[in-house]
Amino acid sequence: LNKLRDFKNKVVGKLTGGLGVLTKQRKISFIQGRARFTSSTTLHIDKADGSTEQLTFRNAIIATGSVIATIPSLSVDSPRLLNSTSALDLPAIPKRLLVIGGGYIGLELGSVYQALGSKVSVVEMTDGLLPGADRDLVQHLAKRLQASFEKIMLKAKVEGIKEVKDGLTVSMRLSDGSLIEETYDYVLMSIGRKPVTHGLGLEQTKVQVTQRGFIAVDRQLRTDDSAIFAIGDIAGDPMLAHKASHEARVAVEVIAGHKAVFEPAAIPAVVFTDPEIAWAGLTESEAQQKGITVEVAKFPWAASGRATTLDRSDGLTKLVIDPKDQRILGVAICGPGAGELIAEGVLAIEMGANVTDLKLTIHPHPTLSETVMEAAEVFFGLCTHMARP
Repeated sequence: LNKLRDFKNKVVGKLTGGLGVLTKQRKISFIQGRARFTSSTTLHIDKADGSTEQLTFRNAIIATGSVIATIPSLSVDSPRLLNSTSALDLPAIPKRLLVIGGGYIGLELGSVYQALGSKVSVVEMTDGLLPGADRDLVQHLAKRLQASFEKIMLKAKVEGIKEVKDGLTVSMRLSDGSLIEETYDYVLMSIGRKPVTHGLGLEQTKVQVTQRGFIAVDRQLRTDDSAIFAIGDIAGDPMLAHKASHEARVAVEVIAGHKAVFEPAAIPAVVFTDPEIAWAGLTESEAQQKGITVEVAKFPWAASGRATTLDRSDGLTKLVIDPKDQRILGVAICGPGAGELIAEGVLAIEMGANVTDLKLTIHPHPTLSETVMEAAEVFFGLCTHMARP
C-alpha cells in the first residue's frame, strides 16, 4: 500500500509541478492565499505568508470548485470515517469497508479497495447504483460488483454511526424495513459534492447564487456582474474536470474579445470502475422520462473478437438514435477502456452524425472501437458478427 501511495503522490506531484512550470513560462503571477471580493473590481487577499494584498482587476474568473458533501446527523469525530481525500491515505488496507453512496466516487474507491483485498459493502438510498447513468450500463457493472463486493444494499438508509473499539458500527434501515447493525473497519462517506461559494464576498458584487448553491452564469460563463465570470463545479452540473477546462477556455476567449459560447451538444461522463462505463448525450432512460421518442441499437461485446481475446466479453456498446433523421443522440459504452472509446461518440453527437456515418466509417480490426460501428450495423439489421432475428 505504501508503494501504491508513493506512486500516486509522484504522479500528482509531476502533474501539478508541470502546471507550475507552465505558469512561470507564461508569466502568470501566482499568489497563494485566500481571496474575497470587496467590490466588483477589487479583491482582498490574505496571503499564506501572513501578509495581505488589495488587488484591482478588470475581469475575474471564479474557479473555487467544490467540497465534499456531508450528512451532519451522521458525523462522527473519528479517523475511521473517511471522505474521498482521506480514503487515499489509509495506513493499511481495511478488512471491511462500507461505502455510503452508490455514485461515481464511492464505486470507484470501493472498487480500488476491493481489488486490494477489502470486503466492500455499498449502501444506496435509491433503487439503483449511479443514478443518472444509462441503466443498461449500470446493469452490466452491478452484475460484476455484486460478485466482487460483500453486499450492495439498495433503497437502504444509514440511520446512525458510532465508534467502537475495533471500528465503526453502522445502523441501516433496509428496503424491507428491517434495521440492522454492522461493524466496519472504515466507513467512506461519498454522497456527492457541493459548490464552494461561501466566504468569497459575493455579496459585495452583483453575482447571483442559485437555490442549489451554484453561481448563475450565461452561455459565455459571465455572471450577473459583467466583470466576473465563473467556471467549473461552482457554475453548475456536471461537476467534471473536462467540462471545467472547456468553460475556462470560453471565459478567457470572451475576456480577450473573441466571440465564444459554451454550448456543447454532449459532455462525456466516465466512471472508472471495473468495468469502466461511459456515456454522452441522451440516455435511453432520460429520453423516456422526457417523453422523447428514440430508437436504440445495442452491440454486446460477446460478439467482439477483441473483447474475447481480452477475456472481457461482458461489455456493451449502445446507440440512442433519432428515428426521424437517424441522428446520433446518445452513446453509451460499458467495458475496459470505455472512457477512451466514448470520445468517438461525443464527436458524432457534436458533428450531427447519423447512424449511417458510423456504419460506413472503417474501424481497425480487431479493436474495441469496432463495437461502435457494429452497433450502427445492428440498427440496420446488417451486423455481420451477431445472429439476426
